[in-house]
Amino acid sequence: MKERMKYYAVAPEGLKNVLALEQYVQKKVEPMLLHLVKLRASQINGCAYCIDLHTREATRDGEKVLRLHMLSAWRESPIYSEKERAALDWTEELTLVAETGARDEVFERLKKHFSDEEIADLTFAICAINVWNRLGVGFRLQHRVD
Repeated sequence: MKERMKYYAVAPEGLKNVLALEQYVQKKVEPMLLHLVKLRASQINGCAYCIDLHTREATRDGEKVLRLHMLSAWRESPIYSEKERAALDWTEELTLVAETGARDEVFERLKKHFSDEEIADLTFAICAINVWNRLGVGFRLQHRVD
Protein backbone atom coordinates (compact mmCIF):
# COMPACT_ATOMS: atom_id res chain seq x y z
CA MET A 1 0.00 0.00 0.00
CA LYS A 2 1.32 3.42 -0.94
CA GLU A 3 0.47 6.79 0.57
CA ARG A 4 -1.88 8.56 -1.85
CA MET A 5 -0.96 12.17 -1.09
CA LYS A 6 0.31 14.45 1.63
CA TYR A 7 -3.08 16.00 2.39
CA TYR A 8 -1.59 18.19 5.12
CA ALA A 9 0.69 19.86 2.56
CA VAL A 10 -1.99 20.52 -0.05
CA ALA A 11 -4.71 21.60 2.42
CA PRO A 12 -2.94 23.20 5.41
CA GLU A 13 -6.00 25.25 6.37
CA GLY A 14 -8.10 22.09 6.68
CA LEU A 15 -5.41 20.49 8.83
CA LYS A 16 -5.25 23.61 11.00
CA ASN A 17 -8.97 23.34 11.75
CA VAL A 18 -8.86 19.62 12.54
CA LEU A 19 -5.89 20.29 14.85
CA ALA A 20 -7.90 23.00 16.63
CA LEU A 21 -10.66 20.47 17.35
CA GLU A 22 -8.03 17.99 18.54
CA GLN A 23 -6.53 20.55 20.90
CA TYR A 24 -9.97 21.33 22.28
CA VAL A 25 -10.83 17.71 23.09
CA GLN A 26 -7.42 17.09 24.65
CA LYS A 27 -8.20 19.84 27.15
CA LYS A 28 -11.73 18.63 27.85
CA VAL A 29 -11.70 14.80 27.99
CA GLU A 30 -9.70 12.94 30.62
CA PRO A 31 -6.55 11.59 28.97
CA MET A 32 -6.88 7.86 29.66
CA LEU A 33 -10.52 7.81 28.56
CA LEU A 34 -9.58 9.75 25.44
CA HIS A 35 -6.92 7.15 24.62
CA LEU A 36 -9.49 4.35 24.84
CA VAL A 37 -11.99 6.23 22.69
CA LYS A 38 -9.42 7.07 20.02
CA LEU A 39 -8.08 3.54 19.88
CA ARG A 40 -11.53 1.90 19.77
CA ALA A 41 -12.78 4.13 16.94
CA SER A 42 -9.54 3.52 15.05
CA GLN A 43 -9.97 -0.24 15.44
CA ILE A 44 -13.51 -0.06 14.06
CA ASN A 45 -12.39 2.12 11.15
CA GLY A 46 -9.37 -0.04 10.39
CA CYS A 47 -6.92 2.86 10.52
CA ALA A 48 -3.54 1.19 11.05
CA TYR A 49 -1.75 4.53 11.36
CA CYS A 50 -4.06 5.68 14.17
CA ILE A 51 -4.11 2.30 15.92
CA ASP A 52 -0.32 2.40 16.09
CA LEU A 53 -0.22 6.05 17.16
CA HIS A 54 -2.86 5.77 19.89
CA THR A 55 -1.50 2.52 21.26
CA ARG A 56 1.93 4.11 21.58
CA GLU A 57 0.51 7.26 23.17
CA ALA A 58 -1.61 5.31 25.64
CA THR A 59 1.26 3.11 26.79
CA ARG A 60 3.53 6.16 27.02
CA ASP A 61 0.96 7.77 29.32
CA GLY A 62 0.72 4.68 31.55
CA GLU A 63 -2.24 2.72 30.20
CA LYS A 64 -1.95 -0.99 30.93
CA VAL A 65 -1.09 -3.12 27.92
CA LEU A 66 -3.79 -5.66 28.85
CA ARG A 67 -6.51 -2.99 28.63
CA LEU A 68 -5.28 -2.04 25.16
CA HIS A 69 -5.15 -5.67 24.02
CA MET A 70 -8.66 -6.34 25.30
CA LEU A 71 -10.24 -3.18 23.93
CA SER A 72 -11.78 -4.80 20.86
CA ALA A 73 -13.59 -7.17 23.27
CA TRP A 74 -14.41 -4.60 25.96
CA ARG A 75 -17.97 -5.90 26.36
CA GLU A 76 -16.67 -9.32 27.44
CA SER A 77 -13.91 -8.07 29.74
CA PRO A 78 -14.37 -6.95 33.36
CA ILE A 79 -11.37 -4.58 33.31
CA TYR A 80 -13.26 -1.47 32.17
CA SER A 81 -15.28 0.76 34.48
CA GLU A 82 -18.98 1.44 33.89
CA LYS A 83 -18.06 4.98 32.87
CA GLU A 84 -15.55 3.69 30.33
CA ARG A 85 -18.12 1.19 29.05
CA ALA A 86 -20.65 3.97 28.52
CA ALA A 87 -18.04 6.02 26.61
CA LEU A 88 -16.94 3.05 24.51
CA ASP A 89 -20.53 2.20 23.68
CA TRP A 90 -21.14 5.80 22.58
CA THR A 91 -17.92 5.69 20.55
CA GLU A 92 -19.18 2.63 18.68
CA GLU A 93 -22.65 4.16 18.21
CA LEU A 94 -21.27 7.29 16.59
CA THR A 95 -18.48 5.61 14.63
CA LEU A 96 -21.08 3.24 13.16
CA VAL A 97 -23.89 5.82 13.11
CA ALA A 98 -25.25 4.70 9.72
CA GLU A 99 -25.88 1.27 11.27
CA THR A 100 -26.85 2.24 14.82
CA GLY A 101 -28.72 5.52 14.47
CA ALA A 102 -27.20 6.59 17.82
CA ARG A 103 -29.74 4.69 19.91
CA ASP A 104 -31.51 6.35 22.84
CA GLU A 105 -30.59 3.61 25.33
CA VAL A 106 -26.88 4.13 24.68
CA PHE A 107 -27.24 7.88 25.11
CA GLU A 108 -29.22 7.40 28.33
CA ARG A 109 -26.44 5.20 29.73
CA LEU A 110 -24.00 8.06 29.13
CA LYS A 111 -26.10 10.39 31.26
CA LYS A 112 -25.48 8.18 34.30
CA HIS A 113 -21.75 8.92 34.16
CA PHE A 114 -21.26 12.24 32.35
CA SER A 115 -22.69 15.76 32.56
CA ASP A 116 -24.24 17.31 29.47
CA GLU A 117 -21.04 19.26 28.83
CA GLU A 118 -18.93 16.13 29.22
CA ILE A 119 -21.20 14.28 26.78
CA ALA A 120 -20.81 17.08 24.25
CA ASP A 121 -17.02 17.08 24.70
CA LEU A 122 -16.85 13.28 24.43
CA THR A 123 -18.91 13.50 21.26
CA PHE A 124 -16.52 16.10 19.82
CA ALA A 125 -13.66 13.72 20.65
CA ILE A 126 -15.38 10.86 18.82
CA CYS A 127 -16.01 13.13 15.84
CA ALA A 128 -12.36 14.22 15.83
CA ILE A 129 -10.92 10.70 15.80
CA ASN A 130 -13.31 9.71 13.05
CA VAL A 131 -12.01 12.63 10.97
CA TRP A 132 -8.42 11.53 11.60
CA ASN A 133 -9.31 7.93 10.72
CA ARG A 134 -10.87 8.96 7.45
CA LEU A 135 -7.81 10.98 6.56
CA GLY A 136 -5.52 8.10 7.52
CA VAL A 137 -7.46 5.43 5.64
CA GLY A 138 -8.41 7.65 2.72
CA PHE A 139 -4.88 8.82 2.06
CA ARG A 140 -3.26 5.49 3.10
CA LEU A 141 -1.02 6.91 5.82
CA GLN A 142 1.66 4.41 6.80
CA HIS A 143 2.23 3.40 10.41
CA ARG A 144 5.63 2.95 11.95
CA VAL A 145 7.18 -0.51 11.65
CA ASP A 146 9.81 -0.40 14.40
